[in-house]
Amino acid sequence: MFNLGLPEIIVLGVVALLVFGPRRLPELAKGLGKGLRDFKKAVSGDFDENQQPPQIEEPPMISEAKPAKKTAKKRRRA
Repeated sequence: MFNLGLPEIIVLGVVALLVFGPRRLPELAKGLGKGLRDFKKAVSGDFDENQQPPQIEEPPMISEAKPAKKTAKKRRRA
């Protein structure tokens, strides 16, 4: 399918590390693995009739930020 050898995989890993950073990359890999696992289970029909498919948690909404109060100091003229 894709003719990827070890050097190409290493280059892709380095590029991903540079783009996403060392903190974000494990989170992305974990999410990708979980998504693929759930997809395989859904396609093969491994879910029980009584079991609900996994729900995607939505991140909390950011409330509208209130503008900061401007406190202007009076300047002394010399």
